[in-house]
Amino acid sequence: MPDWLKDEDYAFPVEGQATRTETSSMFTPPTLLTVGQFSAKHPAFTEQSLRWLIFQAKPRQSSRGLIEPNGLEEAILRIGRKVLIDEARFFDWVSNQQTGQ
Repeated sequence: MPDWLKDEDYAFPVEGQATRTETSSMFTPPTLLTVGQFSAKHPAFTEQSLRWLIFQAKPRQSSRGLIEPNGLEEAILRIGRKVLIDEARFFDWVSNQQTGQ
């Protein structure tokens, strides 16, 4: 039997005992939102301002040379044409912008 499939994983919890989710660090998926969903949930960030930040997240070339990215790329997930924003990483990035890091 594989290690990930054990009887105690599927046993009913006894009252007073911690459940499996309380005792182990299970993977919780990040909150991924589209630009529109993110803007609706956090009205301080308009869709246009988010799209501008996403555009600036990658390094790009201008006539004056290379333009450095803003560092937001770690909070952006691109799947084909769909752009998703990792909510927790976005706000980590925002707080780092405030501290000057």
